[in-house]
Amino acid sequence: MRYVTFVTNDAPRVPRLGALEGEWVVDLAAAQSWAQNARSLPAEPVPNSLMELILAGPGAWAYSQILMAAVRGEDLTALASLGGPKLSYLMQDIRLLPPLPRPMGLRDFYAFEGHVSRSFANRGAQVPEAWYRQPVFYFSNPHSVYGPDETVPYPRYSQELDYELEIACVIGQAGRNIPAERASIFIFGYMIFNDWSARDVQREEMSVGLGPAKGKDFASSFGPCLVTPDEFEDRRSDQPGVFDLEMAARVNGEERSRGNWKDIHYSFAEMIERASDEVFLLPGEVLGSGTVGSGCLLELTEGKGPWLKPGDVVELEIERMGVLRNAVGPADRP
Repeated sequence: MRYVTFVTNDAPRVPRLGALEGEWVVDLAAAQSWAQNARSLPAEPVPNSLMELILAGPGAWAYSQILMAAVRGEDLTALASLGGPKLSYLMQDIRLLPPLPRPMGLRDFYAFEGHVSRSFANRGAQVPEAWYRQPVFYFSNPHSVYGPDETVPYPRYSQELDYELEIACVIGQAGRNIPAERASIFIFGYMIFNDWSARDVQREEMSVGLGPAKGKDFASSFGPCLVTPDEFEDRRSDQPGVFDLEMAARVNGEERSRGNWKDIHYSFAEMIERASDEVFLLPGEVLGSGTVGSGCLLELTEGKGPWLKPGDVVELEIERMGVLRNAVGPADRP
C-alpha cells in the first residue's frame, strides 16, 4: 500500500486518507462505501487519518488492503464520476499533505557510514570509535513538518541552508526493549525524509557539545506517500529493514546526490532496538535513517558551500517511493 493524506479543491481544510493507484488517489472512506454496495464487502469503519489507521491495528490495515484489491482493476475514470462520495481523484485535482502530518515523535539516526566518514573527513577528523558500537540519534521537532510541493521557509537565522536525503520509518505498534530480530513487525511503513539543516547554526551549537537543535528543528519534509514494507519484498537485503533501492537528490533539476538504501550500516531493526532500549516506542513515531552517502551539500562541497538559496527547488527520489519536492522560500530576516 502507498498511503497518502490529501485535500480536495472543494474542501481544502478537510484532510482525507487515501491510497495511490497509478496516477489516481483513491479515497479509502469512499471506497469502503462503494465496495460494500458493489462487492458486498462487510461494512467496517475506515479511519479518517493515517494516525487513526495505525492506531486501529492490523485488522484495519488488512481491511484497507482488501478495499484496494476490490478497486484495483476497475475503471477509476468511471468511478470518479459516480454519484455519492467521490472515490478517485487525479493527482492534479488534489493537494498532498505530509503522509503523517503530526508524528508522535521524531528521532533521526546517523546510520550511513559513507556520510559519517566524509563529514568527519571534511573536518580533518576520524569517525569516533563509539559510532561503530551502537546507532546514535538526536531528537528533532515533530511539529515543523512539511509535505510534498510545500514551500519551506528559509530560516531567518541562517545563511547556510542544506538538504539531507534520508529514509524515514514509521512505527506501527507500541514496544519496549525490542530486539532487532523482532523489530520488523513494529514497522508500519517508510517515507522519503528531507532533514533540512541550517549548517552555520548547527556548527555553532555542536561546538559546545550539544545539539543539533535550532540547526534542525525548523523544518522536516515527508512524502509523497507512506509505503508499506510488502511493496519492497522483492528488493529485500540480508538485513531486516534494508532494501536495494536507489536514492537521488536534485537541485533545480540537476542531480547532486545518488546512493542506495542497501549501503546503510545500521538497519532500521537495529535502530528500533536502540531507540526502544528501556523506553516505549509508540505508534506513529518516526525514525530517520540519517543521510545517505553524498546526500547533502555539506559533503559535496566539503562544508564550504554554495548552499541552497531562496527559489531553489529540491527533489528527493527513492525508487518505488516517488519524489518529494519542495521549493525554498524567502528568508524573513529582520
